[in-house]
Amino acid sequence: MKNYKIIEVKRSIFEDNDADANLLREELRAKNTCLINLMSSPGAGKTTLLRRTILQLKDEIKIGVMEADIDGDIDAARIIETGVRAIQIHTGGMCHLDADMTRQGLREFGTDDLDLVFLENVGNLVCPAEFDTGATMNVMILSVPEGDDKPLKYPLMFSICRCVIINKCDTLSVFDDFSKEAVEERIHKLNPQADIIFVSAKTGEGFDKWIEWLKTHIID
Repeated sequence: MKNYKIIEVKRSIFEDNDADANLLREELRAKNTCLINLMSSPGAGKTTLLRRTILQLKDEIKIGVMEADIDGDIDAARIIETGVRAIQIHTGGMCHLDADMTRQGLREFGTDDLDLVFLENVGNLVCPAEFDTGATMNVMILSVPEGDDKPLKYPLMFSICRCVIINKCDTLSVFDDFSKEAVEERIHKLNPQADIIFVSAKTGEGFDKWIEWLKTHIID
């Protein structure tokens, strides 16, 4: 007979975070603020995509950005250049944000005058997918140079996202082993409801489809 107790710490952490995330979603809904958790691996183009998105929408929609990194403030500085409000969150070595960290950032940031807040999560395809931030929805970026096999290697990330943006499509002629058909099939096998949009944040290719998708889901 066992005379000791076994505590499932990881499960407890996830359960507590999920409850907190649901509460944060309700708080944001009451304020009519849409929070999009934007995730990707490092270098996939999150900040470049955000800059182009902001420049196209800032006259129609009140936007703010929370930048999360282990250290540094380069991305926040790049966002400020677009003329919208931004805040930098340092995670203290952690490779993701959870709901409480997101709430702390929102509290410092202030959302009362914002329609849309982007949370640019830490660049990582593993940890950010495991922790619910309390966002209204998850969006991720996969860049062409990373390869069309990433849904096979990091299934959870692709499973939890409402929209998957395939970025750097201007490089398809160079990375000619990247198959649009294969990546769509692999994503939809994991997540049949995911919308997939092919863009180049650098050139603007396909960007109208992303802007249209964004407007539709903010209104919804």
